[in-house]
Amino acid sequence: HMARTLLGERPVRAELLLHGSFATTGIGHGTDRALVAGLLGMHPDDLRIPNSFEIAAQEGLDFTFGTIELPEAHPNTVVIRAAGETGKALEMQACSTGGGRIMVTRLNGIDVSFTGDYNTLVIHNRDAAGSVAEVTTLLSRQKINVANMNLCRSARGGTAIMVIETDQTVPPVTLLFLEELEGITQVTYYEKEDE
Repeated sequence: HMARTLLGERPVRAELLLHGSFATTGIGHGTDRALVAGLLGMHPDDLRIPNSFEIAAQEGLDFTFGTIELPEAHPNTVVIRAAGETGKALEMQACSTGGGRIMVTRLNGIDVSFTGDYNTLVIHNRDAAGSVAEVTTLLSRQKINVANMNLCRSARGGTAIMVIETDQTVPPVTLLFLEELEGITQVTYYEKEDE
């Protein structure tokens, strides 16, 4: 479900690579069906999860499963490579940490760390002086408090990702303002689900 949100559109193709115990027991335990269900937008309590493969076929989601070796990764890790209906692409590495919780650890080739326990902005930008200040100033003016922030980059002056977890929901108009800032290439927003 997180991968679908971060892709920003309906996925039409997905490659799901299972690591560790996911690779050895995940299919027998229904992990495969749960992962496809999430890509379809289903939540963990959806009664249709056991039928997710059939629903995927009806909705035009082509998917494959494979295995991958990821040194030092959590044993319940998956790498999802997804493509959306307009051609958007996403590669996300995440792990199940138990109790229905996840941790996203890599996004489009950049190491990150977030859970979805907060409202979360994922902002792709060019690594340049002042980018972080512009984003946080805009959020401050909108009365949005930053709970946690993680800055990641591929290389100095290269691509970067700001992961900003907020206490408040981020209104659509704020997302538009963020997208208009110089150097910002993509803004994705994950709104925390009600508990």
